[in-house]
Amino acid sequence: MKVAIVLGTRPEIIKMSPIIRELEEKNMEFFILHTGQHYSYNLDQVFFEQLKLPQPKYNLRVGSGTHAEETGKMMIGIERVLFDEKPDIVLVEGDTNTVLAGALASVKVGVTLGHVEAGLRSFDRSMPEEINRIVADHVSDILFAPTEVAKRNLLREGISEEKIHVTGNTIVDAVYQNLKLAEAVNIPFGDDDYFLVTVHRQENTDNPMRLRNIIEGLKLVREYFNMPIIYPIHPRTLKKIKEYGIDVERLNLIEPLDYLSFLKLESKAKLIFTDSGGVQEEACILRVPCVTLRYNTERPETLEVGANVLAGTEPKEILEKAKIMIDAKRDWRNPFGDGKAANRIINIISRGEYRQFK
Repeated sequence: MKVAIVLGTRPEIIKMSPIIRELEEKNMEFFILHTGQHYSYNLDQVFFEQLKLPQPKYNLRVGSGTHAEETGKMMIGIERVLFDEKPDIVLVEGDTNTVLAGALASVKVGVTLGHVEAGLRSFDRSMPEEINRIVADHVSDILFAPTEVAKRNLLREGISEEKIHVTGNTIVDAVYQNLKLAEAVNIPFGDDDYFLVTVHRQENTDNPMRLRNIIEGLKLVREYFNMPIIYPIHPRTLKKIKEYGIDVERLNLIEPLDYLSFLKLESKAKLIFTDSGGVQEEACILRVPCVTLRYNTERPETLEVGANVLAGTEPKEILEKAKIMIDAKRDWRNPFGDGKAANRIINIISRGEYRQFK
């Protein structure tokens, strides 16, 4: 059996890393195809190095562009590789344009497709990620749902229960595997004496009013709690801030971080503010209270256990939700599994439980 791992962004590298390690441990044949959707050193190459992963056999170096440009270039490149390599199964993870391109190319070529982290729904189709999730789920032969909530989403959409396997989320595997390594990383901040921010989603960064409101809300938080706000900023978001003329003087903007440094910052933060789905999960696993700068989330489990709250993008609401979460008891249960998701996924693949659907 030959397994193709298709990835293209920082979160995909992190969440696929336990699966790659599991393939290595079981001495299974596989290769990594990197679309190059993220292409800078800090957003890409450093993750392979730190996580001690094999280098991609293929890198399409697609880079940024419109959704159509990115997806089209990726599909062309992925299709060529699949024709040459003839893998038995392709694995994609998450909700990016890489996932959409990998899913469509695999199905068109006739290669079995497995979707890791299937069944997540924000129920907001204005989000490009929501469209990518839905399409990938409905064309997949085997769906690895992280939770029972995700499985119910898939069943409601008419997907056969026989195709769905609840495995837990590989983000738990990744956090457990790498937290000890992260402890050795030095960061210039003490425990619980800073807030951590990530904002990168298109619906926030491409909307001048929303982005301005988020920054104003963070300034209110900074002033009210008199605590520094550390913001490792994505280059695209920084470009938008400059384009819109938004004042960020009171925030500590820093360069994008490698995975272990960011994991250490997350684990020691007093509060985390984010619009990232993966960061919501990591904060929950690390038991750091989270304020999500969106009006919906495809990780409702974090809300249910009390690890997270939706604040939207209005400045005063961001401050009010911060006041609530700063006193949250950090004793919630982790709803995303026991850190053995990758093992379950590879065992399912090894048993060939997807072949009946081809």
